[in-house]
Amino acid sequence: MNLPRPVLFCLGLLLMSACGHGAKAPLVITDFGAVAGGTALNTAAIQAAIDAAAARGAGTVVIPAGVFRSGSIFLKQGVALHLAAGAVLKGSENIADYPKQPTRIEGHFESWRVALVNASGLTGLRISGPGKLDGSGPVFWRAFWQRRKENPQCTNLEVERPRLMFIDRCTNVRITNIALEDSGFWNLHLYRCRDVLIEGVRITIPGASAELRGPSTDGIDVDSSQKVTIRKCYISSNDDDIALKGSKGPLADHDADSPPVEDILVEDCEIGDGNGLITCGSEATVVRRVTARNCVMSGRATVLTLKLRPDTPQHYEDITIENIKLAGGGRLLNVAPWTQFFDLKGLPAPARTVNNVTLRNITGSYHALGTLRGNAGDTLRDITLENIAVKLADETFAPGPVQNLVLKNVVVNGRPIETPMPAAKP
Repeated sequence: MNLPRPVLFCLGLLLMSACGHGAKAPLVITDFGAVAGGTALNTAAIQAAIDAAAARGAGTVVIPAGVFRSGSIFLKQGVALHLAAGAVLKGSENIADYPKQPTRIEGHFESWRVALVNASGLTGLRISGPGKLDGSGPVFWRAFWQRRKENPQCTNLEVERPRLMFIDRCTNVRITNIALEDSGFWNLHLYRCRDVLIEGVRITIPGASAELRGPSTDGIDVDSSQKVTIRKCYISSNDDDIALKGSKGPLADHDADSPPVEDILVEDCEIGDGNGLITCGSEATVVRRVTARNCVMSGRATVLTLKLRPDTPQHYEDITIENIKLAGGGRLLNVAPWTQFFDLKGLPAPARTVNNVTLRNITGSYHALGTLRGNAGDTLRDITLENIAVKLADETFAPGPVQNLVLKNVVVNGRPIETPMPAAKP
């Protein structure tokens, strides 16, 4: 009797169960009808494997070697996703393959396209490699740049583009040893997650020098989440590398959907291009207790970017960046007003505070120290640059008003510096 392979596979599982075998064998998506090659759409087959694993209580769904094209898939409680060596989960180039649902995006909820890989309300989520997620980004990037050409004021969300991963209100999350490439929009978005480890993840997007750049292609967005560790990752993007996010607008500090971002650790990472090893904004209210250490800056990314929105109450505090090696062409600091899509909604302008920020033990070659200033009325205090010995193409550093700005053992191009430095020549 010749039975279809999926039927044989299911019979095998039933026999294992009947024989009292306690271990649950992994479910391979090809046993549910998935076809490699990058042409067939495998969304239903992959989701069937996930649903089967959930139905038996737990299990691992395996994407084997090969290119498997898919639209949005949704992980379930107890189901791990493993991408084997040589496996590529390639996002469909058809936006219709990503359902439009209420989702968290840019600091609020609206009906928008979900990600390629989605998880919501799960405990103990596991996603592992060494395989790759490929977002098929160029088709979405071209559509965005065409719209921007037609309307230079178009918003980031005007052209729908899928994220690679959206992890929503999950706890005890481990995402390890996978590659994320060419996302249409943000790569890995965590919203209201807690106890998260992202380790050994490689995220790559064409940067500013590329002929076709990836717009709004943040590496990792930590949105309203706590206790997140990002370790031994490589991130090079055309936007924020690691962004700490919340909400925006004059009433953002009353937004119950956007609790503070707290207790973030980034260590042993390499950052190529992008807007910041650590970026607070473009939507952010309270961010505190952040440490980035033992990292290498090998491209043109900024080390620390703090976006100060004059339409949003913000408080960034207790941020430490230490033991950083520079081998590229970016800036150490970009602390400055941020007015993209500014909107006070008819309300009074709120205040912003930045305090207890330290950059120390930084060596190597880079472009500039960068910018350190706020909006009128902002409070910047207790900011320290310590044990910094760097070679810079641009030596100028003219910070705005800062209460207790400390420069201790800061050496630029072999010369100790003190603030203020002369303004840059026009």
